[in-house]
Parts: sequence; C-alpha cells; structure tokens
Amino acid sequence: MTEFQYPELDEQLFREVLPNGLTVSVIRRRGFARSIAYFVTNYGSIHNRFRLDGKEYTTPAGVAHYLEHKMFELPGNRDVTAEFAGLGASVNAFTSYDMTAYYFSCTQEFDRCLRLLLEFVSTPYFTEESVERERGIIDQEIGMNLDAPDSVIFDNLMAALYENHPARVPILGTRESIREITPEILELCHRAFYNPGNMLLCVIADVDPEEVKAAAMEVLGSEKRPMGEKQGDWPEEMTPVLPETVCAMEVAMPTFSLAFKCEPTGTGSQAIRREMVADLAAEALFGESSELYLRLYEQGLIDSSFGGGFETMEGCAMLCVSGDSEDSLAVRDAIITQAEKLIREGIGQEEFLRLKRSALGRRIRGLDSLDGTCFRVCAYHFSGFDYFRFPEVYREIQRQDILEFLSRVVRRERCAISIINPLDTEEESA
Repeated sequence: MTEFQYPELDEQLFREVLPNGLTVSVIRRRGFARSIAYFVTNYGSIHNRFRLDGKEYTTPAGVAHYLEHKMFELPGNRDVTAEFAGLGASVNAFTSYDMTAYYFSCTQEFDRCLRLLLEFVSTPYFTEESVERERGIIDQEIGMNLDAPDSVIFDNLMAALYENHPARVPILGTRESIREITPEILELCHRAFYNPGNMLLCVIADVDPEEVKAAAMEVLGSEKRPMGEKQGDWPEEMTPVLPETVCAMEVAMPTFSLAFKCEPTGTGSQAIRREMVADLAAEALFGESSELYLRLYEQGLIDSSFGGGFETMEGCAMLCVSGDSEDSLAVRDAIITQAEKLIREGIGQEEFLRLKRSALGRRIRGLDSLDGTCFRVCAYHFSGFDYFRFPEVYREIQRQDILEFLSRVVRRERCAISIINPLDTEEESA
C-alpha cells in the first residue's frame, strides 16, 4: 500500500485501490487501544435514478435507507448485531442523502470484526417475509419523524428550497413510497451500488495496513463487476420554490430553520475550498463571537440554540441557520442586513486571521475523534479530495473570498425559511 505522511497533523495514511475496485484507506494510530472501521458506499437517498447493464431504472424514495436496515440479516437467521456483541464490538450504520456507511468499534478481535463487516455488507439476503416485516419498522420510524419538530422543520425547508433535487424528499422516503419497495428492488440496488468499485473501506487503528488489505481481498474477492451509473442531473434556479413555510406543532416556543440556496460545490480541491470559504463566511456573519450573534442575543431574539453553517451534498449546497425565536423573520432580516454591512465595510485583517486560526484549530481538534475523522475521510474521498490536506486549503483563502461569497449568496431572493409555531399560537391567531 502507498504511504502518505502529513507531518503538520502527525498523521500517517496508507491507501490502495484493489483489483476489484475497492479503495482501502488505513490511518495508523500507534498505541491506540480502540479501532474503528467504516465500510461505505457512494449511494444515498438521492440516487434513485441509474443505469445498469444497459437499462435505466427509477426506484422509489427511501430505498437506500431500507437497504441499510436489511443488511443486518444474513442467511441462516444470523443476527449481525449479536455476532459483533459476541466479539466485544459495537456496530451501527447510517444513510445520508449521498452515502451509506456501516461501521464498528472494538478494542479486541479487530480482524474478525473487520471480516464480519465486509461479509454482511457484501451479502444481499432479502426474503418477502423479512422485507415486509421491515416495512412496518420503517413506517413507524417515518411516523416518529413526522412527530419530531427537528425532522419536520428540516424536511419542510428542503421542500421549500428545491424544485428538482431529490433532497426535497426525506431520506427515509414516505409511507407511500416504501410500500413500493420489493426484495427485487433491494437486490437490484445492492448489485448496482454495493460494488467494491463504488465503495471505500476506511480503518483507524494500530494495525498493519497489509492485513486490512488481505482481509478485504479474501472476503470480497478480486473480480471487478459492472456497477450502477447514477443519473444525477437536477437543474435548479437559485430562487427557492417557496420563500416561507409555516406549520404548528407541540413545541415550547417558535422555532425556525432558514437557508440561502447556493450553487453546488462540485468535486476536487476547488470544491473543498468553496466549502471552507463558506464555513468562514458563516462564522464571520453569525458565529458565536460575531457582532450579529451578540446583538441578537442581547435583544432576546435568539438563545443558545441559534447556530448554523454550510451544508453540501451531491448536486446542491446551502448556508443554513436555525434556532428558537419569537420573531424568526426579524432574525432573517438581521442576517441579510449584517451581510450587507460586512460586504460594504469589509473584514479586518486581524479578524480574518482569527477566523482562519479558529477554523483550522477546530478541524485539527476534530482529529481526536476516531468516528469523526473516519466519517470525514470517507465523505471527502467521494468528493475527490484527501481530507488531511485541509491545512493547505485554509492557507490559500483570502478575505475577499469571504466577501464574494456573502455578496453572491446572502440575498433575500435566495432565502427560504421554515417555521414551527406552538399549537396554541396557531389556534389563537385563527
């Protein structure tokens, strides 16, 4: 495996693309008792249109999440979670808009845990009975999300922002769409995307990288197979579908989530640079030490729940802010006004350097988290960027980059806001 050294971060990474197409990345942390491994596919809820073996397919919303649930069963009534527990390890998974990850953490039996991870994720096993049983479980999960203000406010915001991008549909799908999911659809999507050429195995451990490579080769084989070709053309105007959406739920006080629609960042080093510029812009505009944050807090318009940042996924991006407020529209207006002020007056060099040092420091401290580091290495890999190169990207960013981002993005016509009012407030206004 090829070794990469990052002296500035005191990191050591080994990487190789295997004959079957799988990328293996091993971050060696000598002396660490805990080990973690992520086995990730570049396939999420938004990838519902693809071509495979010369045919085009469109699948129901929620397949990626449904598939994640079903992968924890193996033939012979084997319970994957129980097998990991028997090895003294914990295992879990998540589905996002653009990837699905399976991961375990252990302090012993690393090789056996790794082989079990590779086995269960690469083994499709879907029966009519088990798929139907899972449908009821996921239906309950969707119901819980429909009763959870945090989920509702975000899903409403996505629907207000996007006209064509599938982020407008919840990751879990809908109660209607999951009824269309069959064992055959799950099998098809597993064959299309749970393909080594579309996946990454990332390990952080005090382990020999060659042993990780050997395990992957033995469990997955060396054969390259055809994989799904995603059809992901989602044209979007920068104007949201709706500028405002309001509903009422059982919440203690009004809460909001707003976003300014941004152009997709793309892939590669330039994409990561755009993301880091946006993060710095968010910190300058409404971070906890910003002029705006302190003023809104003193006025009682926000509390400690207020915060935000730049969010990006394949095909779209947004600058988001959320929190509790008795007057969320006033908060939105104040953000836009403060952006105009920053654009007009600029950002001082000392403040700019402080922002960069703070952002860089947060990312370096984040490397202490094995889970966070593994996740970021995987996510940035699928964006075509080596995550451990982030310090050099920060060094390239200039003050003008931040001001240009604010000028282009923080505009009223790009903003959508999702508000949830308490039920009694809605009843009184009626």
